Parts: sequence; structure tokens; C-alpha cells
Amino acid sequence: MFQLNLIQYLLKSGDTIMLNNDTLLITGGTGSFGNAVLRRFINTGIKEIRIFSRDEKKQDDMRRFYQNAKIKYFIGNVRDKRSVDNAMKGVDYIFHAAALKQVPSCEFFPIESVNTNVIGCQNVIDSAIEFDVKKVIVLSTDKAVYPINAMGMSKALSEKIMVAKSRDNNHNGITLCATRYGNVMASRGSVIPLFVEQIKAGNPITITEPEMTRYMMTLEDAVDLVLFAFENGNTGDIFVQKSPASTIEILAKALLELYNSNNEIRVIGIRHGEKIYETLVNREEMAKAENLENYYRIPADTRDLNYNKFFSEGESKIFQAEEYTSHNTKRLNLEETKELLLKLRFIREDVLGETLETVYAP
Repeated sequence: MFQLNLIQYLLKSGDTIMLNNDTLLITGGTGSFGNAVLRRFINTGIKEIRIFSRDEKKQDDMRRFYQNAKIKYFIGNVRDKRSVDNAMKGVDYIFHAAALKQVPSCEFFPIESVNTNVIGCQNVIDSAIEFDVKKVIVLSTDKAVYPINAMGMSKALSEKIMVAKSRDNNHNGITLCATRYGNVMASRGSVIPLFVEQIKAGNPITITEPEMTRYMMTLEDAVDLVLFAFENGNTGDIFVQKSPASTIEILAKALLELYNSNNEIRVIGIRHGEKIYETLVNREEMAKAENLENYYRIPADTRDLNYNKFFSEGESKIFQAEEYTSHNTKRLNLEETKELLLKLRFIREDVLGETLETVYAP
């Protein structure tokens, strides 16, 4: 498993770890993922980390917290290619994390998800190609697989854009990859902080469907996945981490036990655009996916515009493959879920009374 601690990571040689006077751009860098990357790299030999986002308040909060000259802040929007171009000059590598991620808001305003998640991704990749960036890692989501909501559909299209661009051999050797992962525990807008807030307020924990399953991974897992793709990816690849899953009911009960609380668990029903389980790799992808122990590599479909190949050449392995979902991955029991939750800093502070180093959290 790609489980290198920070010191081991820094001791590795080669430009893939960005220690050779390189510049990293993180779109949507004021979010949870951007801050996790900053914590991983801020004290390394990296030349510069550029935070690109449209939220000047969060950028100012970060500027005050980190107070580090290596971090440069760029106000802009991935929808506006000119502002992307302005941040792109001199960049070596990109982690493209900017996106509209909330399922309900994308359901009510689907064109906004298209503008940010689809057009924005196209703008970032086009700009990266124009400015001779070496590698771009596009962050995607399990909701892009068999999508039933606007958020998932738009992220599926962002993956398609990455793969389509990777087919063109005239891009000066740029490597384009994507990572796809499930729920990142305690990231902004996720259910765990909501459940904890409800517990502390003495309110019922509201769950949509007890048997609903979701992948469980930490922010550090998310960063590790991106770095694994960064180091091992061929252009057009999509990488998936094999993550455990938990039912929503078990997650709620685990938090109640950790907080020694007896709050009611109230079932409110499935929300619009929500799935019972999530899929990280579909059946068609599993037929060609490469098993890398703790990861799957999904290579790009490299067929060209000769449509005859689509009509005359089939793929019999598709019917033998089983999709990889939060229902058939490793299922965490109550104790295992509690153990995983205790990896979260704020829960350790609450439950164990640990006094931990302050970390900026958006």
C-alpha cells in the first residue's frame, strides 16, 4: 500500500515528489483537500504552492494562519479561463480540486454544476497544455459512476474531458490523470460533522436510510491517492483506492457510543438524487482495470475516431466482471467504524481529550 510517512516521502528521489524547485497549483485550494496538501508539503523543498479559488475570505484566513511565503494566493474562478491562465504561468503540476460538490445544490442548479465541473475542468486542462504544465491530477468522485444526479453527471463529464484530452499526442508530453474516491470523512459538507453537531445539541441524529452504505476514507487517504496517481499514472488513467464502507446506521451508532450519548436516531428518508450505495468502478471498467493491491488503475480507452472499432470489436470480459461498490467492499462493523472515526483530529479532541496541534480547517 502507498503508505509512506512524510519523512520517507521526502527522502525519495526524482521530480515526482516536487522537491526540485517546482511549483504546484491547487484549484479549489481553500477546501479540505487543499489544506491537507498544504500540511503535507509546506515544510518540504517545494518552491511554491499556489492556492486558486474564488473565496477571498477563506484565502485571507489561510494567509493569516499559515504565514508562509511559499504559498501564493490567486483569486479567480475555473469558469473564467483568463483567470486560470493568470495563475498558470510557471506552474509545474496541478491538483484540480475545484468543483461544486453538494448533490442538492447541483440538483436545483444543474447548469451551475456544468459551468464549474465541466467547463471549469476543460479550462484548467486547456490552460495547463498551453503553459507546458507537466502533470494534472483531476479529482473526481464515486458519484461519477452510474450517475443519477447532476453533480455525478458533471463529474463524469470532467473525467471524459481528461481522457479525451489524453488521447491527443500533441500535448508536449503532459500527463493527465484522475482520482476517484468516495466520502472523505469530515470534509466540508460531509455527514460526520453534522451528526456530531446534532449529538452535542441533544437533537436526534437524522439518517436517510439505515442500510445505505458509503465508502470511508480520511483526508490523508485522499492525499495519498492523489500522490499515488501522481507518481504512477500514465496519461488518461483513473485511480481508485480500495476503501472500506459503513452503513449510515452503524456510523451513527459509532458516533453515539464514542460521545457516550443516547440521542434518538431518526430516519428521514432518502433525499432527492441520493443512492443506496456508491460505485467506484463500474462493470465495464472492472473488465480492464489493473489491480494494484490497494488501488485500481483504470486505463484510458484509446480507441480513435474510427467508429468501425466500436461496432465490430466487442469486449466479452465485461459480462464476467463485477462492479466495485460500497456494498461489496469490506464492510466495517461497529468497533471498526469507531476505530476509524478516532483517526479524525476533532473527534480525538472531543472524545479522548487530547490537546493537539492547531490545524487550519476551512
